[in-house]
Amino acid sequence: MNDPQRAVLAQLSHEFAAMSAQMARISATLNQLDLNAPVAQQQYWQPQPPPYYPPPPPPPVVAPATAGDPDRGWIGKALAVAGVGVTLIGVVLLLVLAAQAGLLRPELRVAAGGVLGAVLVGIGIRLHARPGGQVGAIALSATGIAALYMDVMAVTTIYHWVAAPVALVIGALVGGGGLSLARRWGSEQLAVLVLVPLVILAPVITNGVTLLLIGFMIALSAAALLVQIGRDWLWMHTARTAAVTLPLMVALVAAYFGSSVDGWLLGAATGVAALLAVTSALVLLPSSANRAAMAIVTVGGLVPVLAAGIAVDQWLAALLAAAVSVCLLAIVLLADRLPGVAGVVTQVWSAASAAAALVAITVAFDGEVAAPLLLAIGAVVAVAGRRALVARWAATGLGFVGAVVFFVYAPDILVDGWRLTVSSAASTLAGSAVLVAWAGTVAWAHRTGWVAAALVSVYGLTVFTVTAGVLIGGPEKGFLAGHMAATICWIGLAAGLFAAALRTRRPELRAAPIAGGLVLTSAAMAKLFLFDLGTLDGIFRVVAFIVVGLVLLAMGTGYARSLAARRDESDSESRQESPLAPC
Repeated sequence: MNDPQRAVLAQLSHEFAAMSAQMARISATLNQLDLNAPVAQQQYWQPQPPPYYPPPPPPPVVAPATAGDPDRGWIGKALAVAGVGVTLIGVVLLLVLAAQAGLLRPELRVAAGGVLGAVLVGIGIRLHARPGGQVGAIALSATGIAALYMDVMAVTTIYHWVAAPVALVIGALVGGGGLSLARRWGSEQLAVLVLVPLVILAPVITNGVTLLLIGFMIALSAAALLVQIGRDWLWMHTARTAAVTLPLMVALVAAYFGSSVDGWLLGAATGVAALLAVTSALVLLPSSANRAAMAIVTVGGLVPVLAAGIAVDQWLAALLAAAVSVCLLAIVLLADRLPGVAGVVTQVWSAASAAAALVAITVAFDGEVAAPLLLAIGAVVAVAGRRALVARWAATGLGFVGAVVFFVYAPDILVDGWRLTVSSAASTLAGSAVLVAWAGTVAWAHRTGWVAAALVSVYGLTVFTVTAGVLIGGPEKGFLAGHMAATICWIGLAAGLFAAALRTRRPELRAAPIAGGLVLTSAAMAKLFLFDLGTLDGIFRVVAFIVVGLVLLAMGTGYARSLAARRDESDSESRQESPLAPC
């Protein structure tokens, strides 16, 4: 081997050594990524394994089109629900139509219904433990529970074998015990499938909506509440509420059209239903994720109490509505101490409390008493709840209804005071006074609507002065004196608004009272020339024009002076702040 060949081999050996050192460094760096793996001893050369080619993947196994297909799962559920309905209709036919046709003995019919219900529940329990049997287990168990409950109802309402109080207890035990499967299986669908068919089919068993049917529905709803505690099952709560509310509403409407139901018992049933609805909500709200819907559904359960006035005694209906209003208001005031009530629930129930108070007052009293009460409550709520949006709007709504009622019977006093009696005069004085107070407090609470409040106050002041004048001075002189005083009050109220505007430092808050003052001034001038000039006579006309004129002069002079003083003050402040002002 000559020298050039040796040089080439030495160069190649040097290159391989450099490559081996580089590979060793790369290998050491890669080993540091796996802290748990032992670090291999560095070598200058490591033999490389042959390349690995993975085998081709096996062909995919194509399952049948119906196996595990989520788009087809609704078919089984729909068939199961249909089976629940058809089977329960068959139970109704067995218990009712078979009795009417004289088929089988009563004992056989009742025993057959009970055995069928128990067998269905038993099969459902066995089926639930098997793979894929949950849908069938829920459907079979729901059918069996509903059948057993209707069997208890038939024993009481058709055959009269058991007294009503005992039957209600038995029904609650059967319904609650059956629905305990829903809690055990964590299945809200089971509870809904029991409650909804009973709402539809139970009236067939009882031959219409009766007090006993309402009692059975209340007992079932109360028993279902124990099953629902701690579960976020909104649909079950809705079904429980509907199971009581719908029969009650049907019974109230039937009583309104002359059915023979006992009004006092029906009123008591509405009270119990309202108590159950509120209690259920308080128990279930801590575990509810949709508290707004829970609060609204609960208000739906209070509708029979608010509608009880169409069928039960006037004072009983008013007492029930007032009790609901006070109860909801107490809960709202204690919302921070009750879990799950604060927030949207408080807002919904505050509005419901105001609605219940409105119903209680309008049911208990006629317009001459209801209007002052509603206006007074509206003013109090506006002051007490000025920081709460719902309270402000509740005050507006209560007072608005009161104002409408007041307008119905009060306007004749403005043009005809000869038909005024002492009792109506006292009511009108009270109503007009609280009307002015309500308008002012609502505008103050909302911080807007001053023009509308001024117009309402003008009307209330006019009614008050004319009524007081007729009551004190008689239908002739007192009527004229009252209108004179009304005109003076109008312009005095306008002067008060202008004075309030001048005392306001913030320009954005000054526009509303100025607008109200201008509206009142225009109205006073129109009344003075269009009504007082032609209606008032003698000293009343003279006094009205002189007083209004003097007040207008005082208003113009005072407003101009105040603006000039404010302008001078503003110029003085600007000169002091200017860097070019003389020292």
